[in-house]
Amino acid sequence: MYFKPYHKADVLAHTHIRRFETKLGEVLVPFKQHQETLEEAVSKLAAKYVIVGVVEDIGVKANYGTGGTGSAWVPFLQSFCNLQSNDFLLGEGVCIAGHFDFSAIQLVIEKNAHTPQEKVEAYRLAVNTIDDEVEKLIKLLVLHGKIPIVIGGGHNNAYPCIKGAAKALHKLGKLEMPQINVVNLDAHADYRPQEGRHSGNAFRYAEADGFLQKYCVLGLQESFIAQNVWSDIVNNPFVDLITYEDIFIHEKRSFRQAVHHAIDFTNDGFVGVELDVDAIENTLSSAMLPCGVSAQQARQYLTLVSSLAKVAYVHITEGAATLTNGKRSDSVGKLISFLAADAIKALLEE
Repeated sequence: MYFKPYHKADVLAHTHIRRFETKLGEVLVPFKQHQETLEEAVSKLAAKYVIVGVVEDIGVKANYGTGGTGSAWVPFLQSFCNLQSNDFLLGEGVCIAGHFDFSAIQLVIEKNAHTPQEKVEAYRLAVNTIDDEVEKLIKLLVLHGKIPIVIGGGHNNAYPCIKGAAKALHKLGKLEMPQINVVNLDAHADYRPQEGRHSGNAFRYAEADGFLQKYCVLGLQESFIAQNVWSDIVNNPFVDLITYEDIFIHEKRSFRQAVHHAIDFTNDGFVGVELDVDAIENTLSSAMLPCGVSAQQARQYLTLVSSLAKVAYVHITEGAATLTNGKRSDSVGKLISFLAADAIKALLEE
């Protein structure tokens, strides 16, 4: 079983108790009692906002990227559990359900694939397994009225989030077709061709398979758009974008105006809210950039979209505490905890 559900003790293990203070880890709704099945745990869960970790960089490596996106989960957990429980975020409607661990798959690939190309092909096959596992849990959570907050892993996990949420909302009778919209703050479109699943084509597969209706990406960097992808986007009325350059270099519109445009473009249905950490300037990720949006703007984005859109799920992805090239960051976990808290606060105010 790839999903590791958490008990109360698992959350408290990351929580530093301090006299006269109450930390989020102390008051978060427990997920799983002993002997319960996953379905039983979800069906009994009182919390509406359910945090799920994805510990993997298989999708990134399948896209010829630098590994390390599996390293953000534990630092996030350590930071989030130690945020203060107060009037701004009490934590009583929030649960940390657990995390996916796909390290066993990676070990098999590392042991049996002997050339770089063999590894890439094996990684791409493995992403299909990750898709299936993540989709099942997202679908289960949404079927029971929860809003998943998915943290970590590569952007390949957008596809199972979209698919799982769309299927569940359709089964609940909230959608005529199992299709949702997506808003994505990202330096890349992740709309590459269907050449095998990886972190760079989640939205292309979601659209081709009929689960993605409208897609709007903000902060896309012009230098990272392949011409064929650009041509596909501008000729598709269901896909829209506002580049980083149009916002910050040419100043055709403000960042806030760009976010509102994305909300307006997708406001006719449920929305998956995506944030790729590589869009944030000088923040460790598989595709770290010297020039991007600020951490403050990323927080504003999540707050605005989560408060104004009909949110199906929130996905914060691609951040890394340690990359396989040796680069490290001590602040990524804390930043992601702030981003998740911002999204949950905005959702709670609906």
